[in-house]
Amino acid sequence: MAKIPRPDLRPDDALRPVTLECKFYPYAEGSCLVSFGGTQVLCVATIEETAPPHLRGKQKGWITAEYNMLPRASPDRIKRERDRVGGRTHEIQRLIGRALRSVVSMEGW
Repeated sequence: MAKIPRPDLRPDDALRPVTLECKFYPYAEGSCLVSFGGTQVLCVATIEETAPPHLRGKQKGWITAEYNMLPRASPDRIKRERDRVGGRTHEIQRLIGRALRSVVSMEGW
């Protein structure tokens, strides 16, 4: 079977170049713009002194995630989810939150 060359002519075992631009968003406690190929991901961290009801008074922190794609982030225009988050977006947010909580200590917050 003939191989189809990648548009950027990168070898099959080569990763796209990755760049990290830290402190990208000036108003957040932490931020980073991650770029790889034509994909850009803006990661922003906010610290709040509140906790979800099931953790109040237990000296534990919590991490949640919000995910959204901007209109024209794909070949077909993606409509913004204004009033209600769709199922795919909700599952991606849950996955990101779980992944972050698995590598960050929540004790002593």
